[in-house]
Amino acid sequence: MSAIDTDLRETGSQFMPKFGPDGLLTGVVVDAQTREILMVAHLDQEALTATRETGLAHFHSRSRGTLWCKGKTSGNVLRVQEIRVDCDQDALVIVAQPAGPACHTGARSCFYRKLDTNGRLAPIDD
Repeated sequence: MSAIDTDLRETGSQFMPKFGPDGLLTGVVVDAQTREILMVAHLDQEALTATRETGLAHFHSRSRGTLWCKGKTSGNVLRVQEIRVDCDQDALVIVAQPAGPACHTGARSCFYRKLDTNGRLAPIDD
């Protein structure tokens, strides 16, 4: 990539997503109201396009190798309010309104545990 392309990507106004060698970029989903981190997933071009066109968060399932609309089965969709793009456009923050728990375990967020001082997982005391 040329210095001009890098400058355009890092300081310009053109959306130029930088997918990794695997064709993916990272998406961090945060609650539009509380700003709590809800989940982290990956998007390929198809998932990014579907997200932008429908207003619902779509991701690429690495385990199944397919497009995945978050909440399509459970009803716990993520309605996208805003997509924030990092400096080199290889990661996104998806600001969304959750229709229910974001985690497949039924927890509000996938980040419901912390690493304690003994190196074990413990519930987050919020």
